[in-house]
Amino acid sequence: MKLVIIFGAPAVGKMTVGQELMKITDLRLYHNHMTIDPIAEVFGQRCVSAEIRVEEVVCEEFAKSDLGGMIYTIAKSLSGEPSDWSHLEHLSDIFKRNGAEIYFVELVATLEVRLQRNVTENRLLNKPCKRDVAGTTARLHELDKKSRLVSYDGEVPFDNYMKIDNTNLPPDTVAKMIADRFLF
Repeated sequence: MKLVIIFGAPAVGKMTVGQELMKITDLRLYHNHMTIDPIAEVFGQRCVSAEIRVEEVVCEEFAKSDLGGMIYTIAKSLSGEPSDWSHLEHLSDIFKRNGAEIYFVELVATLEVRLQRNVTENRLLNKPCKRDVAGTTARLHELDKKSRLVSYDGEVPFDNYMKIDNTNLPPDTVAKMIADRFLF
């Protein structure tokens, strides 16, 4: 069993790279909007506590399965406390208890490219809450001004980690880089 956690700024291409990685490995994709959007539909807004509980159940059940592994994607701001990796550590621990190997991939792209990716058909199809393009565009600009979205060298506390600037790389190339690096 393997767990590949792909993290980075909103609209950096995490889900799309995950989709491509799924095509060339036996890993299954669980992007964070598979939890966010259905729960937001029920509550009429985001309910993070419910999202976390559902996510934990999915991860616990998946980690016990005989499936090859999971690709999990999440947007991550790095502006918080230096130790604010607890959520990813918790998910990793769920899988580690079941003997999984854990891999971390940080994707990085310029704001200009992320704004272009924010309106792609694939993103809007798979993430209903992103269909308010004017709102998500404004949030991308705001987040870029207020938050640090790229790790410093040596900051990520995990083994089996790679950072990829995918500003000018197609998602299938990035997926192949991940697969080659971690020998999938």
